[in-house]
Amino acid sequence: MAKYLVCANYIGEGMKGLLNEGGSKRREQILKLADSLGGRVDCVYYAFGKYDIYGIFDMPDHISMAAFSLKAMASGLVSINSILLISPEEIDQAANKTVNYRGPGENWMP
Repeated sequence: MAKYLVCANYIGEGMKGLLNEGGSKRREQILKLADSLGGRVDCVYYAFGKYDIYGIFDMPDHISMAAFSLKAMASGLVSINSILLISPEEIDQAANKTVNYRGPGENWMP
């Protein structure tokens, strides 16, 4: 499963819906949508600042996360930004990969 930080904002009537339904009811819908795609939601938090709501999701793949975002954003009531999260162990694996790269302006020494 891939892990994502999901940041979202309610737009226009979406904020009115949140006020009418409350945060718990909206969280239930988020959990149902993720579950319908084979995913799981670790947590959901409302916040002040750049985004109205944050969540940590486990989704089976990138396509499932894209489907979640597309379905929610198609309502026109929410805007979503999904960020793939990488564990420290995955960073260790990436750091140990052998790659060939020359930065701009660097001398190439094979």
